[in-house]
Amino acid sequence: MVDKLKPNDPRVQSLTANVRGKTYKYILAKPEGDKPPRATALLIHGWPDLGFGWRYQVPYLTSLGLQVIVPDMLGYGGTDAPQDVGLYSLKNIADDMAELVAHVTAGDGDADGDGRIILGGHDWGGMAAWRLANWHPSLIRGVFSVCTPYMPPRPEYADLDTVVRMLPNFRYQVQLAGPDVEREVGSDPDKIRGLLTGIYGARGPAKEHVFTTDKGVIFENLDKMGESPLLSGDEVDFYVEQYARNGMRGPLNWYRTRRVNYEEELALLQDGKAPKLTMPALVVVAEQDPALPPRMSEGMEAHFDSLKRATVGGTHWALWDSTADVNAAIGKFVEDVLSKPVKSSI
Repeated sequence: MVDKLKPNDPRVQSLTANVRGKTYKYILAKPEGDKPPRATALLIHGWPDLGFGWRYQVPYLTSLGLQVIVPDMLGYGGTDAPQDVGLYSLKNIADDMAELVAHVTAGDGDADGDGRIILGGHDWGGMAAWRLANWHPSLIRGVFSVCTPYMPPRPEYADLDTVVRMLPNFRYQVQLAGPDVEREVGSDPDKIRGLLTGIYGARGPAKEHVFTTDKGVIFENLDKMGESPLLSGDEVDFYVEQYARNGMRGPLNWYRTRRVNYEEELALLQDGKAPKLTMPALVVVAEQDPALPPRMSEGMEAHFDSLKRATVGGTHWALWDSTADVNAAIGKFVEDVLSKPVKSSI
């Protein structure tokens, strides 16, 4: 098993790029040796995470011969955190990612000359990955998501209250989209530490939770959390430092984009529905994920020409707690995608 990345790991480059008027921080990892990479992968994280959330997957993918781009997404870590909610729409994020890929790969070639990317996402990053495939299909050689099901653009608007009636496991999003978490947690490192460690599996002395899908963040428990079973002390320190840079507003703006996403995504519809995604696709579901339970992925096949599935036994943090199984599923998918004949991306 390849060693996971550490904060400020010398095996990767930490870079920045100006992307459509915003500064994005990203990790760039390249395979060892002088040969050109077999392909480029772009990995997109969700909430509350960072590009560093892919620390177990990046070395694994480079060991398969891939170049890997892993940004801190808009609002997070070393990337800009603008106030304007509209900049966080999934179309804007998709356009940002397309330009970031063009910036990183300019002048570089894959070993087989294909030029398209393998795209992966988790949590909000999964949703962003699916939409990047909607908006920029010619860029994508294959797309996978861990935990996050594909939700197609719809011709009718559904506000968050309506969504929660259909999906009670999304009730926490009402709180995250509102002002409370931003106000109560802000940029306070101690509160950020309590929030993150609690969401990453820590509990209080009486088994208190800091977050549930029904209640959202339970503020009175922020100062009760013990150590996370999923992250080392150095890793937690890194997350806290990065989140304290700009506070919670940017990350939470992703939850405030429902209306703008709907309005922009109407342009994707043809005869009232989005066209099928034609590139190879994979969804990895986690049996113990309360926020994105596997049943939410039922029926996804209707939206794809070629969808594969994998199930792992982990939680929402399957990237970390089911690493071997997740990596095996991603690795098999990558090999299947790269084994297909190269075709023009135009």
